[in-house]
Amino acid sequence: MTATATGTAVPNRPAARRAARRLGGRAAAVALAGAGLLAALTPTASAAADPAADPVALHRALRAVVGEGGSSAVLAEVRQDGRTAWRGTAGVADLATGAPVPDGARFRIGSVTKTFAATVVLQLVGERRIGLDDPIDRHLPGLVPNGAAITVRQLLNHTSGIHNFTDDPRFDTQGEEALDRWLAVGRWTTYRPLDLVRIATAHPPYDAPGAGWHYSNTNYVLLGMITERVTGRTWDEEIERRIIRPLGLHDTSMPLTSPDVPGPHAHGYVERPGGPADVTLLNPSAFGPAGAGISSTRDLARFNAALLGGRLLRPAELTAMKQQVDTGHGATYGLGLSRYPTACGEFWGLTGGIPGYGTLVTGDARSSCR
Repeated sequence: MTATATGTAVPNRPAARRAARRLGGRAAAVALAGAGLLAALTPTASAAADPAADPVALHRALRAVVGEGGSSAVLAEVRQDGRTAWRGTAGVADLATGAPVPDGARFRIGSVTKTFAATVVLQLVGERRIGLDDPIDRHLPGLVPNGAAITVRQLLNHTSGIHNFTDDPRFDTQGEEALDRWLAVGRWTTYRPLDLVRIATAHPPYDAPGAGWHYSNTNYVLLGMITERVTGRTWDEEIERRIIRPLGLHDTSMPLTSPDVPGPHAHGYVERPGGPADVTLLNPSAFGPAGAGISSTRDLARFNAALLGGRLLRPAELTAMKQQVDTGHGATYGLGLSRYPTACGEFWGLTGGIPGYGTLVTGDARSSCR
C-alpha cells in the first residue's frame, strides 16, 4: 500500500504545482499551510516502487513547496505495507512566531471529508438501509425540487445537477472586497444544513439529473442529512462511530461549529494586499460533511489504507465507490473517490481545499511497481 494525503494552503502558482508534483506518490500523507490554495498532486512510478528510497530528495521537494510555492508549511508522510516508511516537514507552523511545524500537526482537510462521508453512506448501502439508486425523496421528501428523479448515487458522484451553495455570492472570497467581507463576517457565520440546501435550491440546477457533472458541495450536505434520517445520528457522529474510533484516528475530528483546530496544528493563511491573513479559526458549519474535517497526515494515510484495503467497505461497495464518471475537465470522479492514473497503475484518493488549507490523499493496495 502506498497512499498520498496532502493538506495545503499555498498560492496556486505554476511553481507551487511543479514543486508539489515532485512529491508524487512518494508522500503517503502530506500537509501544507500558507496563503492561497494548491491542490492536485499526482503519484509517480518511482515513488510507488520505493517511496522512501531517497529521503533527501523528498525533503528537498517539501522545501520547494515552501520556497517556490509560497506555502508557509508542509507535512508529508509515506505509509506502505502497514507502516510509516517516511515522514517529513518544512516551513513554519505560525508566521507570527516562526515556530517550526510540529510532528503530527493537524490541519483542515477540506473536501477529503467527502471520502469519510461517502464511506459511511456506502456502509449503510451494504447494510441495506440506503440504496444507491434510491431517489432522495425517499429519505428527504419534498426537500429538493425534482428530488424524485435524483438518486443517492448522483449525489455521491456530483451528477445530481443541484446548485453548489458555495457558488452563491455570500461565500465569495475572490477580490479584496469579497475577501474582507468573508474575513469579517462570513467565516464566523453558523449555517444549519437546511440553510445551505435552501441557499442552493434558490438557484436553478446546472443540469437535469444525470445529464452532466458539476461539483456541488450541496450534494454532500444532503448525504449528511440522509445519514441522520436513516441512523438517527448526525453525520459527524456516524463518522466518529464507524471510522474514527475503530481505526484509532486520534488526530481526526469532524467539528460542527467550533472554530478551533485542536492540538498541535499548522496555521492557514489567505493572501491580502497588506500581507497574509490568518484564517486558522473559522466556523466549519458552512462546509459540514462536504469539507469540515480536521486530521493529520498520519491519520489520513491510515484511513486511506484501511479504505482501499477493504477494512471499511465490502468488496461490492468499494467497487461501486471506484466507478468513475467523466468530469469533462480531464479527470474522473467516483463516489467520493477519484482515480489518478500512474505508470504503476491506478491510485485512488481525493483532493480538498478550504480557506487556508488544501489536501490530497492517494494510494493503492496493489502497486505494479513493487
